[in-house]
Amino acid sequence: MPETPHSPVYVIGGGPGGLAVAAALGERGIHAVVLEKSRAVAASWRGHYDRLVLHTTRRLSALPGHPIPRSFGRWLSRDDLVRYLEQYVEHHRLEIVTGVEVHRVDRTADGWLLRATGGRELAASAVVVATGYNHTPHVPDWPGLDTFSGEVLHAGEYRNAEPYRGRDVLVVGSGNTGADIAVDLAEHGAARVRLAVRTPPHIVRRSTAGWPAQWTGVLVRRLPRRLVDRAAARMARWSVPDLAPYGLPRPETGLYSRVLEGAIPVQDVGLVDAVRKRKVEPVPAPQAFKDDRVLLSDGSDVSPDTVIAATGYRRGLEGLVGHLDLLDGRGRPRHHGPRSAENAPGLYFTGYTNPISGMLRELALDARRIAKAVDLASR
Repeated sequence: MPETPHSPVYVIGGGPGGLAVAAALGERGIHAVVLEKSRAVAASWRGHYDRLVLHTTRRLSALPGHPIPRSFGRWLSRDDLVRYLEQYVEHHRLEIVTGVEVHRVDRTADGWLLRATGGRELAASAVVVATGYNHTPHVPDWPGLDTFSGEVLHAGEYRNAEPYRGRDVLVVGSGNTGADIAVDLAEHGAARVRLAVRTPPHIVRRSTAGWPAQWTGVLVRRLPRRLVDRAAARMARWSVPDLAPYGLPRPETGLYSRVLEGAIPVQDVGLVDAVRKRKVEPVPAPQAFKDDRVLLSDGSDVSPDTVIAATGYRRGLEGLVGHLDLLDGRGRPRHHGPRSAENAPGLYFTGYTNPISGMLRELALDARRIAKAVDLASR
């Protein structure tokens, strides 16, 4: 039998998205319980690499009802964001249950039933799924990977450059994570650092003359794609040096066109200088592995000691809600924010897009919209 007779709103996931929704529900007097499979909130952020600093400003990264302290600076470090989220839980007196993983969500006649760790069955009037955009590490199934004699790890396992001093490292993936890790390695003693690039990324300055790139992302979201692409191309020619002579040409597809395909620009926190100084060497993407070699798409090969795959994550929602026919072909919810699917009223998703305007900002906006939708649906 279900454990909870009063059927609260259950929020699955104790990251920023889940905490924001719980706080927004609480502001409306709605009982929310956050279920977190780890031992503490912000588990995924605690596990990120040491160098991590947010590319979004303090003011645009705060969650509903509690600003980020000015003492944390304009750009938050990983540890400061974790501290803020811990403070957020205390400030809003959120009800967090740790060590409970929800395996499946099922529809019932009057709501939802969550099947969780230890055989728990939890009845809910509504459910918010906030397990995170970066849930399940993804490493491509490269041919011959199992024969490679070097070390291979996903970027989610990387913490700092210390274990790689004096080593030859190939970082695969030229998104923000791959760029950050490559620069970190180059600055802290790796003997050689290559950055494998499949599609050249758009590179933008994190801040230009004091104006954060995030503000531009907020302002252009509703503008026509072609207009933004043209303006971004002009800005790039003015603010970012041409790296084509170093093996990193400007992208052929416009910046906003790439964003709509799911590729967020790389915010430069050292990559441009590292490439120009040849401390980070762009190379083509891997095609296969063989013994101690990595075969690249241009027919050449390299023999790194370590390969770090900054190749992204999957949402990992198939086991949880895959049977409800709510996911698209890439495993992402077809409905998000305050919109529920017609066949799943009262089931909401937050944090499964990668917006140019900043993930934390959008999570904060989503939280209040979802809380309003839950409130209206309960009347």
